[in-house]
Amino acid sequence: MDLIPAPLSVTRPETGEFALDAGTPLTAEPGLEGVEFWLRAALGAATGLPLRPGPGGIELRLDGSLAPEEYRLSVGADGARLAAGAPAGAFRAAQTLRQLLGPDAYRRAPVRRTGWALPYVEIADAPRFGWRGALLDVSRHFLPKADVLRFLDLIAAHKLNVLHLHLTDDQGWRIEIERYPRLTEVASWRDRSMVGFRDAQRHDERPHGGFYTQDDLREIVAYADARHITVVPEIDLPGHSQAAISAYPELGNTDVVDTAELSVWTDWGVSANILNPSEQTLRFYEGVLEEVLAIFPSEFVHLGGDECPKDQWRASPAVQARIKELGLADEDELQSWFIRHFDRWLADRGRRLIGWDEILEGGLAPGAAVSSWRGYEGGVAAAKAGHDVVMCPEQHVYLDHRQGPGEDEPIPVGFVRSLEDVYRFEPVPPELSALDDDGAAAARVIGTQANLWTEFADDARDVDFRTFPRLAAFAEVAWSDLPRDPAARDWADFERRMTTHYARLDALGVEYRPADGPLPWQRRPGVLGRPKEGPGNL
Repeated sequence: MDLIPAPLSVTRPETGEFALDAGTPLTAEPGLEGVEFWLRAALGAATGLPLRPGPGGIELRLDGSLAPEEYRLSVGADGARLAAGAPAGAFRAAQTLRQLLGPDAYRRAPVRRTGWALPYVEIADAPRFGWRGALLDVSRHFLPKADVLRFLDLIAAHKLNVLHLHLTDDQGWRIEIERYPRLTEVASWRDRSMVGFRDAQRHDERPHGGFYTQDDLREIVAYADARHITVVPEIDLPGHSQAAISAYPELGNTDVVDTAELSVWTDWGVSANILNPSEQTLRFYEGVLEEVLAIFPSEFVHLGGDECPKDQWRASPAVQARIKELGLADEDELQSWFIRHFDRWLADRGRRLIGWDEILEGGLAPGAAVSSWRGYEGGVAAAKAGHDVVMCPEQHVYLDHRQGPGEDEPIPVGFVRSLEDVYRFEPVPPELSALDDDGAAAARVIGTQANLWTEFADDARDVDFRTFPRLAAFAEVAWSDLPRDPAARDWADFERRMTTHYARLDALGVEYRPADGPLPWQRRPGVLGRPKEGPGNL
């Protein structure tokens, strides 16, 4: 049946199929109406079948003995039974049911109205990790709302449950903040964009921009919620803030830089222009976050905290006086103080801060969780200290990195991370598992995430190319109970199952990278990248 991600167990008690026709009902117990609505809409569009409510046929049930995302799927002569511990599990079961119907079940209109059948099968399934995420960077290149909704459908089809939405950076601010209108009037667009890696100093001379209104974001959150996906917003601070400073110059270090002359950054990389640590800046971002919390109900709010060059802080008399006033040792402690302030602020409102592993520098905020991106080391250190960790090391799961070594790879940056490389990624490194006998430190790895940064992906077609098919491999790593030793994983079986999965992606209209290399229109000849020597697998 070529299911991806692979379930815990699949058995075929007997051969046979349960046929679907115009009389096949679809019904759900109270509490599962949302899943029923989604499944009827998805299958009805693809098959042309009405799937009206009624007994028998396809039934969705709750089973209190199962964990929230755990499910049992049984297909026999009397129909299909989907039992789950909560609506989230029922939705994952519904995704598996859709796979069982074949690739045409992923189309938005029927290419046939007969021949629909489910094989007799018994499936027991549950995820390995509670956080199975994908980061979508809409700051470097803005994606219209419709493309974000489509991306949610794609990650839902792979049983991922977190969309990390990177909303602000040096190159653009993408969220409407009503009390600070210049963030969208000024900071949401730039004069031009860099083409390829920055060493080429090549620009397209075309204005680029866009932002989401608060109602757009509420729609995105509701759309995600219907697919049992949590949207985690990221508002970068104190670095990656040039766009915000261009709109409100008083946020910058005005005693060392004429911030009134700054514009939204048109280059890639890390800007030297960072926030000043004044009380006024704290109040500004508290105002931003009050509106963010009103839109996003997620437990976690991501505040970046990464790649914060401190040259301006070192040169600023005002910042040096602030460090002395606060009794801090240096600029690293100042950054830690900055993060700790918002950690407390979020905690007072029932939320939790998560940031990139640089927030470890100068002391980790007590309630913070860590996105470990510079390798495993930050995640290991955070877990040892009792902090939750989401493993997303760039060497393994940065989807903007090139997929092959050939010259045809478009804008080849970073390490070669092929489909097989991603399939052999292990989120919990052996050194973390070996820290203690009871597994407490390893249990601090609450999940894993694949990150797509969009400096080199300027539209949905580029996003498709860099994300797929590798996200399918990542989804299996995040969901399935694979061998912890990457070398012991059955790559040949996954590769075989991908043959069917490519047909599903085709039906969904995903412009993935073919296994034998980019298609002619997926290449970017002459655009400079920055290849790196890749790391070995664990």
